[in-house]
Amino acid sequence: MVCGARAQRSGGKLPPHVVAYLTMALCLFGGDSYEEVAVKVTGALTRWGCWDAGWSPPTASGITQARKRLGPKVLERVFESVAAPVATPATRGAWLAGRRLVAIDGFDVDVADTESNVAEFGYHGSGDNRSTYPKARVVALSECGTHVFLAAEVTAITVGERAAAARLYPRLLGDEILCADRGFYSFDAWAAAKAGGAELVWRAPTNLRLPVVRVHADGTYVSVLIDPAVQSKRRRAAILAAAAAGEDLDEAEDAHLVRVVEYDVPDRNPDGELIVLLTTLTDPAAVRADQIAGAYHERWEHETANDQLKTHLRGPGAVLRSKSPELVHQEIWAWLTVHYAIAAVMARAAEAADLDPDRISFIHALNIIRRTATGTAAFPPSPLDRPRRDRLGRH
Repeated sequence: MVCGARAQRSGGKLPPHVVAYLTMALCLFGGDSYEEVAVKVTGALTRWGCWDAGWSPPTASGITQARKRLGPKVLERVFESVAAPVATPATRGAWLAGRRLVAIDGFDVDVADTESNVAEFGYHGSGDNRSTYPKARVVALSECGTHVFLAAEVTAITVGERAAAARLYPRLLGDEILCADRGFYSFDAWAAAKAGGAELVWRAPTNLRLPVVRVHADGTYVSVLIDPAVQSKRRRAAILAAAAAGEDLDEAEDAHLVRVVEYDVPDRNPDGELIVLLTTLTDPAAVRADQIAGAYHERWEHETANDQLKTHLRGPGAVLRSKSPELVHQEIWAWLTVHYAIAAVMARAAEAADLDPDRISFIHALNIIRRTATGTAAFPPSPLDRPRRDRLGRH
């Protein structure tokens, strides 16, 4: 069995593949008890040939013990085996300049308040400001046009979003454009995200100094990101002179040439808000400034995916069921997998109806899937030739 998970006994009614389906079903029916979920999904399991009609549904204790035997890695592998882009060329909001728009962001998850979970994940804050429950942190890549999660890192809340994101940058693909908010920016993060060949559209932090090298006719301008570790004024001057002369900085490890797009959002804050974007899409003739601004706006689709996951699939304020760190990890990977399946179905329905996937109600889709999951559910088929994301840099 993958990841070393094996059935406790030959012919047992909770072999690993059944437990994997049950664990995902527990995420689909987050408000139901273990026993109720088992009853609901035995129809589908029977249709797949992995449930004997003569068996009685397992008890909560039996499911918990079977989940412990399964371990955390199987559901992680399941997620990674299915989580691939689903947008087609016809999917609206999914593309810019022939490249797939992806976003990175993070969210936290309340987990059961047990000693082992506290030791593994920790609380957010301290003293009077400490969170009620310990929290796990999830940082993920998602496809902007369809809201599907493509890759994720699950860590303790004490691990910063930037640190978790650093493990995802090597998994970007060369045909993608990464959209990221300013909280993820650092010189090292930019370099790591760029290294795999993906293009970048990244909001600049407010304190970042951006020297103007030259101004384009459309009002955007060329600037240089210089490693803060470079303290030599002579080296900095040489970098800027090379950029002004039109020299290629791609081979430089301490500097990156960028195009800067600035625009105002007048209805945000009393005096409006200035948005400053950095991008590797440096040719104004190839990609317009308004297209880059629109791509950054699509980054907010990741927030929609987070809301779908936490508010509607899991339930507002809900705490994960699992009492141990191993099962918390298992539950989160199952949760991400179930969301992926729902979002993929929604994307295909939107394409068939010639709609933007944003026009499809997640709640409506979730209710339909919950009603049909008792006997007709099947995981969306996955093309075998789609790109895979290797877990480079994984601890």
